[in-house]
Amino acid sequence: MLSTAGAALPADTAVVAGAALRTFFNIADAWRLNAEQAMTLLGLDSRSTYFKWKKSPESASLNPDKLERLSYIFGIYKALQILLPQAEAADAWMQQANQAAPFSGQSALQRMLSGRVADLYVVRQYLDAQCGWA
Repeated sequence: MLSTAGAALPADTAVVAGAALRTFFNIADAWRLNAEQAMTLLGLDSRSTYFKWKKSPESASLNPDKLERLSYIFGIYKALQILLPQAEAADAWMQQANQAAPFSGQSALQRMLSGRVADLYVVRQYLDAQCGWA
């Protein structure tokens, strides 16, 4: 639940974290990410935190950076499901070399694995444009 200011209400923090991270880990499985790749997308450098969150997602404290990263990842996943309705094709797209301008022959995943939030944004923006949302 959001307050009128748009911030998550404190009582819902565990619920939001749990739902968001369960969704993220499902996407990470679909995209066949290893732990290091998933950690990079989340902006984590602690393996212990990653595995704690994976085991007990509602225990996580998600700061604005983590929430922003998750938002971009969820949008990327959604756009791919719309553009490529076969789940296998949508998930495989992440790993395929891409000649489009934002990727320069790299896969979207390679671009996203720079670790910068800006690269998640670029991939999301590209897919939103492909959906006609930009």
